[in-house]
Amino acid sequence: MNTNSFKVPSCLILIALLFSSPARADEGMWMVNAISRALVDKMQDKGLKLNANEIYDAGAVSLKDAIVSLDFGCTGSFVSSQGLLITNHHCAYSDVHRLSTPEHNYLEDGFQAGSIEEEIYIPGKSVQLLERILDVTDEVNALIQKEKDMGRPSGMRRISFLIERRYQDATGYMASLSSMWAGSKYYLALYRVYTDVRLVAAPPVSIAAFGGDIDNWEWPQHKCDFALYRVYGAKDGSPAPHGMGNVPLSPRKWLEISTEGYKPGDFTMILGYPGRTDRYTSAAKLAYRLDTSLPITNKIRADQMAIMNRWMNSDPQIRLKYSDQYFMLSNIQENNEGMAQCCQRFKVLKKMRAKERKMKEHKAIINELDRKYTDIRDAEKNLIYFRESLVRGTRLGTIALRVKNARPGRPAHTGRDYATLDLRVEKELLRYGIETFYENVDSSMWGPFQRELHTHFSKDGGTDYDALLNAIWTEEPMTAASPLCRFLTDSSIATYNREVDKKQGEVGVSAAGSEFTRALYSWREQRGELQYPDANSTMRLSYGTVGTYKRDGRKLPWQTTSKEILAKENDTYDFSLKDGWRALLQASDPIPVDFISDNDITGGNSGSPVLNAEGQLIGLAFDGNKESLASDVSWTEGYNKCVNTDIRFVLWTLKEYMHLDYILKEINQ
Repeated sequence: MNTNSFKVPSCLILIALLFSSPARADEGMWMVNAISRALVDKMQDKGLKLNANEIYDAGAVSLKDAIVSLDFGCTGSFVSSQGLLITNHHCAYSDVHRLSTPEHNYLEDGFQAGSIEEEIYIPGKSVQLLERILDVTDEVNALIQKEKDMGRPSGMRRISFLIERRYQDATGYMASLSSMWAGSKYYLALYRVYTDVRLVAAPPVSIAAFGGDIDNWEWPQHKCDFALYRVYGAKDGSPAPHGMGNVPLSPRKWLEISTEGYKPGDFTMILGYPGRTDRYTSAAKLAYRLDTSLPITNKIRADQMAIMNRWMNSDPQIRLKYSDQYFMLSNIQENNEGMAQCCQRFKVLKKMRAKERKMKEHKAIINELDRKYTDIRDAEKNLIYFRESLVRGTRLGTIALRVKNARPGRPAHTGRDYATLDLRVEKELLRYGIETFYENVDSSMWGPFQRELHTHFSKDGGTDYDALLNAIWTEEPMTAASPLCRFLTDSSIATYNREVDKKQGEVGVSAAGSEFTRALYSWREQRGELQYPDANSTMRLSYGTVGTYKRDGRKLPWQTTSKEILAKENDTYDFSLKDGWRALLQASDPIPVDFISDNDITGGNSGSPVLNAEGQLIGLAFDGNKESLASDVSWTEGYNKCVNTDIRFVLWTLKEYMHLDYILKEINQ
């Protein structure tokens, strides 16, 4: 390991000594800047043939230079010397959707630039390239104390602003401060940010997302989940605003692609930007989520998805308008639903309670969290029902808020707001939201106009919600005086939040939760347990092996093939095949499609490269199995699996279906 390129935090010496303690196989999203000798030894025992400084080196070229964040929502990696970037199709979904029109529906038909001149610029898209990560714990703590001594605010929003501005001014890079273990450690990441990003290729959604929502979080799967971008910059390689004078970026590092394949037991490593985990959470918070928030949101979102799906199936134009919203909603809803099921199946809450009983010296904070979550439950229910039914439940709610808050003389919305809607869909969603709101939110929280309407349309113990809807409905653009606008803005989310704040007292559940996280970190450290911080959109490493698992006593395959796609085809939207794609699959020998490994991932890892022991690209991480859906709070050995697209299937699709020979030549295939 090259220790000259960055300072190894002193806590890693302790971690290295503790690696002999029991730890579950392959668990962990490890900070790339803090790769201990012991962690390297464990990975090399699994088959890794690289050294630590070949993965991360702040002073020399390493694998981290080939990995980028896509606006801290997904991960991508360079695969050529000309800035060609590969990620998942579902990471590019919103961009492809935004570029699509009825005449050029790139979601349904796919997009491929026939040459570099045909690539399409994506306004607002950016990629972040990591320069280095610094341990700034002492600096942050000193600044917090200084601000307190000066009588100035010392919350993390202000501290982050001050630290980030200091380093951004000094380096010229984007700076991002991250707290680890609720302030036990602080790290600062420096990034080069490129904003001239162009779409190169995206297969049709029927190829990239074959099986759709039905197969989401499932295994086996058969998705060719990839898309290609290209990153541009100034001629000297520096970031530059979009312009015709820009040239493809020549990255410091790009990944070599391996077509040699793999087998069960082979080493796999993933580098990426996992978004958020909560593995240092309290049992009280998890119990609240399982008993209160998740049942409400899962039910409402499932009902809203059913409404949208019915309309999308009735009209391709409605599908084009709502597919992006439906895609994002379904991903969250299915994740949350699966989390609740897995927590019950694997007795996660019971295990957390048992662990907390051992933390005897921290009993006070544990009991306080139990009390606080009990105290806020009713207020939180009101908040969740209001948010899910009226604030988030219809896109008209966003328009109504802008109309209400518009400055005099300035338009609150444009024709595009309504052009992206189908008012038949919105009316049905609003009808559902109105009944959900009135039947579940305490009447003391209703606004005066909402109360007036309910009284007017209620009699004999019931409420005529259809009549209420028709009384406020309009298909004309809203004004502040429109009954529809008045209804949707009659009460505000701030009012509901204030009620929650009153119930939780001077120290809120968030602050108490942070205290618990620090206590758990300290308790584990004293016991000599191996630790990694929760994911927080910083670059992380996870390692594992290719391999399968059992479901209901039956051993599942570790890999899927193209012939199985033909066997799954039917006349539903999710399992339909384009004629040309079907013919290619029928004419070809079986091709590896997807495979599973036990790498530890979460949201944000989508698009991450799956690397072999030599650091070569063999696949793209795109999903987890349904048994892994409790992994945001708890890792379950033997069941947490990462679902990956085989890079050979991607290459075959580029050649045989998309005919992008110039791209294959560019990546030496």
